[in-house]
Amino acid sequence: MSKSFKSSLILSFLLMISTLSFAQMISPPSWSIQLNEKELKVGDEVKIVFKAQIPRDWYIYSNDFDPDLGPMLTELDIDEQKSKGFTLVNKLKAINPKKKYDEIWEGDVTYFEVNGTFEQIIKITGEEINIIGALSYQMCTDVTGQCVPFDEDFSIRSKATTISVASTSESEEQAPNLTKTDTTEVDEKADTTSTVGNEVQQDKVEERSFIDLAADEDQESLIGFMILAFLAGLAALLTPCVFPMIPMTVTFFTGRSKSRAAGIKNAFVYGLSIIAIYTIAGTAVAAIQGPEFANWLSTHWVPNIFFFLVFIFFAFAFLGMFELTLPSNLVNKVDAKADKGGLSGIFFMAFTLVLVSFSCTGPIVGSILISSAGGALLKPILGMFAFSLAFAIPFTLFAIFPEWLNSLPKSGGWLNSVKVVLGFLELALAFKFLSVADQVYHWGLLDRDIYLAIWIVIFALLGFYLLGKIRLPHDSPMDHIGVPRLMLAISTFVFVVYLIPGLWGAPLKGLSGYLPPMATHDFDITATKGLTVSEAVTLDEVPKYAELLHLPHGIQGYFDYEQALVAARRADKPLFIDFTGHGCVNCREMEARVWSDPQVLKRLNEDFVVVALYIDERFELPESEWYTSEYDGKEKKTIGKQNADFQITRFNNNAQPYYVILDHNEELLVRPKAYDTNIQNFVNFLDEANAEFGRR
Repeated sequence: MSKSFKSSLILSFLLMISTLSFAQMISPPSWSIQLNEKELKVGDEVKIVFKAQIPRDWYIYSNDFDPDLGPMLTELDIDEQKSKGFTLVNKLKAINPKKKYDEIWEGDVTYFEVNGTFEQIIKITGEEINIIGALSYQMCTDVTGQCVPFDEDFSIRSKATTISVASTSESEEQAPNLTKTDTTEVDEKADTTSTVGNEVQQDKVEERSFIDLAADEDQESLIGFMILAFLAGLAALLTPCVFPMIPMTVTFFTGRSKSRAAGIKNAFVYGLSIIAIYTIAGTAVAAIQGPEFANWLSTHWVPNIFFFLVFIFFAFAFLGMFELTLPSNLVNKVDAKADKGGLSGIFFMAFTLVLVSFSCTGPIVGSILISSAGGALLKPILGMFAFSLAFAIPFTLFAIFPEWLNSLPKSGGWLNSVKVVLGFLELALAFKFLSVADQVYHWGLLDRDIYLAIWIVIFALLGFYLLGKIRLPHDSPMDHIGVPRLMLAISTFVFVVYLIPGLWGAPLKGLSGYLPPMATHDFDITATKGLTVSEAVTLDEVPKYAELLHLPHGIQGYFDYEQALVAARRADKPLFIDFTGHGCVNCREMEARVWSDPQVLKRLNEDFVVVALYIDERFELPESEWYTSEYDGKEKKTIGKQNADFQITRFNNNAQPYYVILDHNEELLVRPKAYDTNIQNFVNFLDEANAEFGRR
């Protein structure tokens, strides 16, 4: 749900971005590179500290996770031919990166936001010290779906005597020379005291506003989560231990107020008390969890298995296996205080409502708190506020207008049916937590097809229950069903029918945030059917680098620009360039959500010659193919660096994904396109380019 909801909220923003992306150059982080010792002696071990100030809403990947996962790790490359006077003691170390499970890459990744720090320990071996190298890394953003690889060149020259790292008062010969590069600027005004000694002082954390905190939500939109929590509050009203409390509320307030104004005041105090009690619970959860704790909750098997068991426990309670009750002594004591009257009495009446209704609201509240546990600071607070708001509004209104009581439907078996329906939903959602643990630790217990089979059975049973074909404990006998219940049963069976093709590999894009990845699917008919001869592009020669690189969905194409251009001229078709990367999350999302659409796939197969230019491919080309870039003056030795240089120099853009369509004279047919998951927009992009090609 989170992906689609987030996409809809920022659709207009993405459309604006796409119109500006033709001439877009993303600036890299600002790096400070310095030694942490003022005196260097032969035999000493010292640290080189690399600190990055990362632009807002961007992050860079760290280097302490599986390099085969996909994203481009931050790496230190020392030019051994030009460097001397030292040896590397260890590998480049990331200092306190964040960690999360990434569903696109199907594993844990580490990354930095706002600030990032790396350390490299070296041992001084000679009097003349010359350290020349580069940091290579990838910077990405989830706002526009772009990823950009960068290289940060640096040079440190000194002698193993007494030197000052960043002091401008010392001689040029003694001070290390931190060379500026064309792509980023080394911070010469860095605080030298922060890196003296064996410890690296942590950067000062700035206070952040409510808006900044809300912007950090990367699991779900806060607004979307609050809407779900509000709807959960409304659902809680229809449970058998809450709905009968409404007449009790009216009885409590009848005759207590001396005037109409006093009655309204008391009703509002009652409603605000309910909201306060639930919100305090959310605040307590927020106070307990911190960023590290949240990451642990999101990825570790222990909390995810615990949450799975809690959801199962709540589901069994809703289905009627047992009742959740609080100790009677606690409820009686609170109820006695409610009888004392005054504002305190109203508060304890609200508290009594919360406690008495716990057997029905407990599972829902617990689900909200569990769902928010891996999120940001505001999520549990706002979630509980939204839930309690929906829960409190009807009680407040009935306290103000007790005459409305006559219009309410009578209590009966339908209330237990609502409870059972919620139990089925709790049961289905429980498997999401088991799935997370299964993916992180590669247990292989809950592959995509097994997960779907479980959901199909659960929702099919829910449909039969709604039709009255299944009876559970506490259900009343039923000789017929009403039209609303029939409509809900029909909707449930429609959802089941929607799920069934997923067993054979249908992508089920609407549920992408809840299902295990396609890679865990044992039988994917869409991956085995291939392309017919009429659909496939006939390649006259074997594509270069085909043993290293690939295109998705069986698309046949190239991985070298010159080879693809020759093929396009020979086939008399436009050339479709896909600037992509192994570590580009949103490239994979575009391929999964847009390229997989039959309209798009048919056009790419039949109307274009496709070339995928990977900008982070590390394969080093023969020396005869190396060249020095006119853009930054650096020698380009690898496939990725040459492709990235081509994108920058030719199209003035360095972000991925980025799609360009050219004619045979290497001229643009239409304005290039960036990340946009709207399928129709992409179809229009392809059709406009093909039509323009036909006119030339």
